[in-house]
Amino acid sequence: MNRKSNRCAGPLSRRSFLQAGALAAGGLGLDLGFSDLLRMRAIAKEAGARNPDTAVILVWLPGGAPHLETYDMKPDAPREYRGIFSPVKTNVPGLEVCELLPLHAKCADKFTIIRSIAHEFADHGGGHKRFLTGYNPKEPTGFVNDNPCVGSVVAKMREHVKIGLPNYIAEVDGGRQGVDTFSFGAAYLGSGTTPFMVAGDPSAPDFKVQNLGLTPDMAGRLDDRAHLLSGLDRLRRDVDRSGLMNTMDQFSQQAYDILTSPRAREAFDLSREPQKLRDRYGNHAYGQRAIMARRLVEAGASFVTVVMENPTPGQTLPSYGTYNWDSHAVNCHIFDDARWRFPYYDQAVTALVEDLYARGLDKKVLLIVTGEFGRTPRISTSPSTLTKQMQPGRDHWPQAMSMLVAGGGMRTGQIIGATDSRGERPSERRMTPNDLWATAYRHLGIDWTAAFPDHTGRPLYILPHGEPIPEMLPVQT
Repeated sequence: MNRKSNRCAGPLSRRSFLQAGALAAGGLGLDLGFSDLLRMRAIAKEAGARNPDTAVILVWLPGGAPHLETYDMKPDAPREYRGIFSPVKTNVPGLEVCELLPLHAKCADKFTIIRSIAHEFADHGGGHKRFLTGYNPKEPTGFVNDNPCVGSVVAKMREHVKIGLPNYIAEVDGGRQGVDTFSFGAAYLGSGTTPFMVAGDPSAPDFKVQNLGLTPDMAGRLDDRAHLLSGLDRLRRDVDRSGLMNTMDQFSQQAYDILTSPRAREAFDLSREPQKLRDRYGNHAYGQRAIMARRLVEAGASFVTVVMENPTPGQTLPSYGTYNWDSHAVNCHIFDDARWRFPYYDQAVTALVEDLYARGLDKKVLLIVTGEFGRTPRISTSPSTLTKQMQPGRDHWPQAMSMLVAGGGMRTGQIIGATDSRGERPSERRMTPNDLWATAYRHLGIDWTAAFPDHTGRPLYILPHGEPIPEMLPVQT
């Protein structure tokens, strides 16, 4: 559905802004000797080699999910803060979630809710860059990274893992596969570490992984490399094509490896899943992307991002709804949008959590569900851009947010951190996104204190600060 308006557009592609040399990082002035760099790289490589059979699934909620409508409800706050929904008890005493998330309530013992991560970038672009890279961006707007996305770091550190399947994969809506749509760019690590994009709705009858199609005469010629590469019907990679032919060579090799890998072909094939399980995940974009992510990490992918924007792409959005989680009053009626959106989300996320545990993947796979920030605790009202009717909404709010974490062998069934009585700022255990990523890197066996050289040759740490969250870490035996 095409809506031309002055509403907040949320994450949009910025590929046209990529210019030669524009990704140079700098300004940190690190006093790091070359021998130190080599030592840290060696430690990181050794750690990654010791622990390659681990993975992360990142469920990304662009626009920013409202923490007061999901995992940090404030029923005793003033009316202009608390909203209209009520919290419900879960199977973990003291852990409550929104009444619109009843499936969460049944499996809360299998996840942790973090309520006290915050940062300072309220623009979608700045929020994406800050959250997904661990660095304060040079520009508070725009989606082009000057530091690599965490998934690209994982791809770089796992580049020695060759299993016939990309180490870094992202599932997105059709038309949203540019690496700069969600700040998935690799910056100085190079485009070869950007995600393999799976665009489209896996629940659609005609869905296929666009980069993997074969022309009819190729079916019996998988051993003919030259013919295979020349006959790829679509090698669409939405990356900067600024003349770096080695990057396209890497993509061609990746496509060839996938096409000739039975593991890859099986991992992307959802028809191999029992229909009952697919129904449990939900026959919509959220659910079928989630089940594909589980298949991909089970097959050996290291980092899979599942972007959940519109749960029903291709269908007309309800007049009160919006495309993603950007719930300004001008964009949507936040409460009516929640009634429509949350059941899809509730179904897909809890199915993924339960499936990871049921298949014995709860130690191998760390699941993180978050967006770039939360929403303003105080509700605002404005006329809808579409209907012109007054309606409630919440604006951008990086000072507080909530997220769900499961698996990874982590301790679960708990709440970490707290916000004040109105959900405005952390009041206990204030943390940053870096602490979350340090936890994820630790799970993957990656030394987050290691460094890479940027475009100028200056070493930059994977994370400039941050420590694993001790409340989550497995109990040492």
